[in-house]
Amino acid sequence: MHPTSDGGCRVVATALTKSLDPVVLLAPTSMTAEPGTCVVVRGPNGAGKTTFLRLVAGLLEPTSGTVTIDGVPADERDPTTRSSVAALIGAPAAYRDLTLADHLTLIDATWGRDPDTCDVRVVGALEEFGIDHLDERYPHELSSGQGQLFRLALTWFRPSRLLVLDEPEQRLDTERRALVGRLVRERTATGTTVVMACHDPVLTADVADQVVDVPGDEPTAERDGDNA
Repeated sequence: MHPTSDGGCRVVATALTKSLDPVVLLAPTSMTAEPGTCVVVRGPNGAGKTTFLRLVAGLLEPTSGTVTIDGVPADERDPTTRSSVAALIGAPAAYRDLTLADHLTLIDATWGRDPDTCDVRVVGALEEFGIDHLDERYPHELSSGQGQLFRLALTWFRPSRLLVLDEPEQRLDTERRALVGRLVRERTATGTTVVMACHDPVLTADVADQVVDVPGDEPTAERDGDNA
């Protein structure tokens, strides 16, 4: 029960860098993500994976290089980017006085969906992540793992053609990580493009059509079975 726009995006990052003088946050990194595929970004802590994802989502401007979504520069201020991208990079804003169901209802209304069928979509979205029994809980009442599932449900619920996810497996046990893998594969099967950072080799092998390594130097890309 995750409403999405038709198809996915073609994302092209060319020699992206980000620096805050004199600190280099991201060495030159390139990637092409085709519609209906998942690109996993790997690298040691501090290599710049989160910075790369922020650049792909249009949340930061690169110091050099370019990133485009269907040929248009990624920029969160641009309505085209905002309507195409759903990103989970850090914890999204949550309201202490709204339940989990209330949060999804707010998103549903924001995107102008039919209010008569809102409850069905909200229940389905929470059920997808196995947290429908928590629909009347408040975000601050959730455990660490439940909170991560809720953040993923919020991200999935937004209409999007590109999902950008920063370590979606964090705080999750093996069973829930497998659930995330299945849901990522289902999204790419509908045509959605997924770009995600991931430390879990099992999850990476499960979902990745391409792997981009972000070391201190120029990263390399691997295809399909080469990343196992």
